[in-house]
Amino acid sequence: MDELTLPAQGMTISVRHRQDVVVADPERLLAAARAAFRELHPDIPDADVPAHVADVHDAVFALLERFGRLADGTDGLSPAGDRVEVVLDVDRPLQDYGCFGPA
Repeated sequence: MDELTLPAQGMTISVRHRQDVVVADPERLLAAARAAFRELHPDIPDADVPAHVADVHDAVFALLERFGRLADGTDGLSPAGDRVEVVLDVDRPLQDYGCFGPA
């Protein structure tokens, strides 16, 4: 980037983060995700946790909600790449789709 871009009022900044992982141990993945879910939802009985974290989608969201990212070395996942991209002035920010209102 040779040119400086200064912030401007009304500018939309989109941060796009991609994280690829490979499942190294499916059982450990589910166990880690269920433990994360228990920490986030201590009011849910242990017997009900497997119904809430039943598949890979549930597992990923539980880990993301608890830790903010995947593949910390204890969750049965192996890192396979990470990338962050900053995009300025996207045509339609997420709030235009009903995700989060302006602050």
